[in-house]
Amino acid sequence: MPLYEYHCPETGETLELLRPMADADKPVDDPTGRGRRFVRKQSTFAAKGGSAAASSGAGGGACCPCGKSAGSCGSMN
Repeated sequence: MPLYEYHCPETGETLELLRPMADADKPVDDPTGRGRRFVRKQSTFAAKGGSAAASSGAGGGACCPCGKSAGSCGSMN
């Protein structure tokens, strides 16, 4: 089940819920019972990748899963 973020426009509070995709855009009642309504917000995330040289294929190939250049940690010998 996907994880969605919901925002309360009145208070600015955000919560995360696991919901079926069919229910993703349905409003969420206040989990604390205070009458607030939460609406789905556009989630943002950041991904950390290797260096530009590694992602472009320059410099000798793929990165090691540990994040170092291929072969530099000794795990892929």
